[in-house]
Amino acid sequence: MIYSKTNMQTIILSAGVGSRLRPYTKDLPKCLVKLGGTAILEHQLTVLQDCGISKKSISIVGGYLCEKLRKYNIKVFENKFYQKTNMVFSLFVALNNLNNNEDIIISYGDIVYEKKVLKKLIKSTHSITIVADKSWKNLWDLRMDNILNDAETFRYDSNLNILEIGKKAKSIDEIQAQYIGLIKIKKEFIKRINKIYQDFFKNKNVDKSILNNMYMTSFIENLINKNLPVKACLIEGGWLEVDTTYDLEIYNELYKKKELSKYCEVI
Repeated sequence: MIYSKTNMQTIILSAGVGSRLRPYTKDLPKCLVKLGGTAILEHQLTVLQDCGISKKSISIVGGYLCEKLRKYNIKVFENKFYQKTNMVFSLFVALNNLNNNEDIIISYGDIVYEKKVLKKLIKSTHSITIVADKSWKNLWDLRMDNILNDAETFRYDSNLNILEIGKKAKSIDEIQAQYIGLIKIKKEFIKRINKIYQDFFKNKNVDKSILNNMYMTSFIENLINKNLPVKACLIEGGWLEVDTTYDLEIYNELYKKKELSKYCEVI
């Protein structure tokens, strides 16, 4: 089923080298590595368009092997400093070049998600919405022996206000869900978020190299500390993160066995 047209922008962040996916990323950016025979980016584009987001409203921020992204007929913004910067820097490379008169969805370039996940995010009326998986442990148990080596804190209150995100977790109790790398920002808040980011750089007491390498979860925590309303959009499965060679290989093995749908139905 293809949904009616949705008036919003989508920014896919995919500038990084993807060193943990070598050798698959030797000649490809991370988002073009194939899952189930199809590039991760192509999975995302299909879901986005099936949910009513037109191709002209989708852009991607590339860096490593950026030229290989241009064949997809979507806007490509290049983070020329990708080797010394992180996702927040890439986000603002795009935001500073877009007409921000529409709500914006921000997606990491190394995730795959089902239509039901994206549709729930699109329907959110909150100012800033962060998708988080309550059933995250199933996926982490598949991917690693010690889930606390990788899982990060995520806490929210009874009104879905996010209280904490992205810190090193000491116990499972600190993880009510797991952030998946998918965000929605209402258009009314984009200027405020941009101002907060620019104000960081105006602060002479802040190390600019730290700002350039800021993680998205750290930026979200800064928004929370500035009293911006940041809400959780809770899901239960229906997505995958492709971060390491083991991730990719175990997913592709399950796909061949027709068992990957236990975690995510890929197109």
